[in-house]
Amino acid sequence: MTNDGGAAELIPGLDDIVPVPAAKPVKPSQHPRSTRGVKAGKAGKAAKREPKKGARRPAEDLPVARIAVDVTLPHLDRPFDYLVPAELADKAVPGCRVRVRFAGQLVDGFLLERAEESDHEGTLLFLERITSPEPVLAPEIAALAREVADRYAGSLYDVLRLAIPPRHARVEAEPPGERLEFEAPDGPGPWGDYPAGPSFLTALGEQRAPRAVWSALPGPGWPAAMARAAAVTLAGGRGALIVVADWRDVARVDEALKAELGDGRHVALTADLKPSERYRRWLAILRGTVRVVVGTRAAMFAPVHDLGLVVLWDDGDDVHPDPHAPYPHPREVLALRAHRAGAGALIGGFTRTTDATQLVESGWAHALAADRVRIREVMPRIGPVGDDAELPKDAAARSARLPNVAFQAARRALEEGPVLVQVPRRGYLPALACGRCRTQARCTACQGPLALRSSHATPYCRWCGRIAGDWRCPECGHIHIRAIVVGAKRTAEELGRAFPGVPVKTSGREAILDKVGPQRALVVATPGAEPPAEEGYTAALLLDGWALLGRADLRAGEEALRRWMNAVALVRPAGTVVVSADGSLPAVQALIRWDPVTFAERELAERREVGFPPAVRMASLTASPAAIRGLLADARLPAEAEVLGPVPISAPASGPVQAAHDDQEKERALIRVPRAAGARLAKALKDAQGVRSARKADEYVRVQIDPLELL
Repeated sequence: MTNDGGAAELIPGLDDIVPVPAAKPVKPSQHPRSTRGVKAGKAGKAAKREPKKGARRPAEDLPVARIAVDVTLPHLDRPFDYLVPAELADKAVPGCRVRVRFAGQLVDGFLLERAEESDHEGTLLFLERITSPEPVLAPEIAALAREVADRYAGSLYDVLRLAIPPRHARVEAEPPGERLEFEAPDGPGPWGDYPAGPSFLTALGEQRAPRAVWSALPGPGWPAAMARAAAVTLAGGRGALIVVADWRDVARVDEALKAELGDGRHVALTADLKPSERYRRWLAILRGTVRVVVGTRAAMFAPVHDLGLVVLWDDGDDVHPDPHAPYPHPREVLALRAHRAGAGALIGGFTRTTDATQLVESGWAHALAADRVRIREVMPRIGPVGDDAELPKDAAARSARLPNVAFQAARRALEEGPVLVQVPRRGYLPALACGRCRTQARCTACQGPLALRSSHATPYCRWCGRIAGDWRCPECGHIHIRAIVVGAKRTAEELGRAFPGVPVKTSGREAILDKVGPQRALVVATPGAEPPAEEGYTAALLLDGWALLGRADLRAGEEALRRWMNAVALVRPAGTVVVSADGSLPAVQALIRWDPVTFAERELAERREVGFPPAVRMASLTASPAAIRGLLADARLPAEAEVLGPVPISAPASGPVQAAHDDQEKERALIRVPRAAGARLAKALKDAQGVRSARKADEYVRVQIDPLELL
C-alpha cells in the first residue's frame, strides 16, 4: 500500500512531474539599468567602492538581492538583481515583500534570495523599500510556484498572486499563537471499511509517503475519513493539506476536523472570509501555529510546515482549475508538492477520473477501495428507466415528465422522508423552439438562444437580454413556442402539481440549501447543489440523463457518472434511485453496479487509442487566426507534436455579447504530444509567448495546458 517515493524520473508516465533544474546565470542584458546606483562588474567589488557623500551604501554581507518583480510579460519572467541598502540589510530577508524601481516605475516584488555577487556587469539599482519584513514567500512555495509556472507555460508572478494573499499590516503585527500538541487517535476509524486503509494510516504515522487514489463508499462518512488521516499525520509530527471543491465541502470537513482534532489545531480557508481574517489564518499556517489546513483551490499553495499529506476530494469537479492564468489544476499542483516534500497523497471521490486512473496505471499511486461485499451493503438500489417508451398513463406523472417507475418510486419514498430530484439544467425553460417546425428560437439581434424565466414571462435572449415579445419563426412564420430543455424551476412547478400537499424545495445557482430535514419533501436540485439530508434521502430521481450524456464533450460520460454518483451517495443504503437514461450505456451500467473504476479504465484505454488526454499532454491556443499562426510560427515545438486545427469556436454562455460583436472571429488550435514531451511543449509555447511579448504583439494568445474543454 505504501509508496515511499524515489527518483521522479523513474516513475513511468509521470516523467513530466520533476523538480525544475537550477536556473542558469542571468545575463547582463536581463537587468534594469539606470544612471543611478553602484556600477561594478561584481557586487562584491561594488560594495568596496567608496560611494559619494550622501549616497546609499550597499549592505556589507550578501549585498545582492534577487527579486521576483510584479511584471507578467513573458519575456521578462525571470529574477532581477538589485542592491540591498545598508539600512535595510536586516529587514531584507528571503521571502519578504519589497518595492523596486523597474522601467522607471515603482513596482511590487518578492525577495527570493540574497547573494554575494551578481553576474550583471552594468549598474544595479537599490531596493527602494521593504514593504514588510515578514517572509511570506517560503522557499518551498517559491520553488513550487516556479515549477507550476513552467509546467503550465505561465509566468512566476501570476502563480505567486494565486499563492500569497494581499497583506494586512494590522493582522501582520498581531503576535503569533502557540502550537498545540496532539496525540495519535485510536484505531483506523472510517478507514476500517477499506482493506488497505489501516496500512495507509500506518505509513502516514511513520512519516512515509503513501500515495493512493481513493474510491470512497457512498454515504456521509468521507469528511471523517479525511479528518482521521490528517490526525494520524499530525500525530506523526507532520502537517496535512486538504483541498475540496467549494465552501460547503469545506464546512463539512471543517466540522469533522473539529471533532477529530479539537479547537485550534487547524484552519479553514475559503473565499467568503474577510480579507483580514483570511490573512490571519494564512499567517497562522506560515508561522507554524497550525499544520492542518482545509480549503478550496487557493489553499493548494498554503505554506504548511513539514508537509506530510496532501488530499484532493472530487478531482473531476470543473471548479477545481483556477480561472486565472496559468490555470493550474490542484491535482497537478498537489502531486508536485507531494513529490517535492516527500509527502503522502490521497486523491479521492465517489467516482474516479481518467486522470486519477492514469496515476494508478503509471505506478505513481495505488488504488484504495472497499471490497464488493461492503459496497453492496451501503449502496442504494439503482435502476434505469427509458424516457419516451415508458411514459405513464397517469396524468399526474405525465405532467411531471416522470416515467411511471420513477413516479411510483417517489410516491412510496415520500412516505418515509425526503426525495431528491436532480435536474441537469437550471432556470425555468432555458431553451425554446418553434411550436410547429421545431426550429430553435433565437434572438433577431445577436442570434442568441431564447428562454423563459416563468410561465407568465416573455421570452428573452440569454446572450444580450433583449425581450423577444414579437418573435416569429424565420422558417415557417409560426408565433408559438415550445420547450426544448426544461429547467429546475419548471420541474419543481410540475412536481408540485403531481404531488399535491408535498413541500417542494429548490437548490441551485441562485440559492443553495445547506441541508434538509428528515420530513417528507421533494428537493429539486441542479448537479453540485444537492443539499445533504439529515438522515439521508429515501430516494433520488436523476432526470434527463440525455442532457448530460449527449453533450459535445470528451468528458461527457465521465462527468455524467460523477454527477450521478455524487447525488446517489446522499441516499440511504436501503433507498431507491431511478436514473432516466438508457440502461445499456456504459456510464449507466457503472452507476448501477457502483463500479467507477472499470468505467474509468475503459475510458482511459479508449482515449489512449485515439490520442486524447490524459493519455497525452495537450495545449489549447485561443485567439484570432492570425495570432495563432504567428505563435505557431515562433514556437519550436517538439518533433512529436501534432497540431489540430485551428477551428472556429462558438460564443461562450458567460460572455456572448462580447463574442457576438467581436471584430475578429476567435479560433482554437490544439497541440498534442506524448506525456514524456509535456515539459518541452510547455517550454516551447512559453518561449514563443516571450518572443511575441518582446515584439509587442497586438493580440494576446490564451494558452492552456491540459484544458478541461477541448471544443
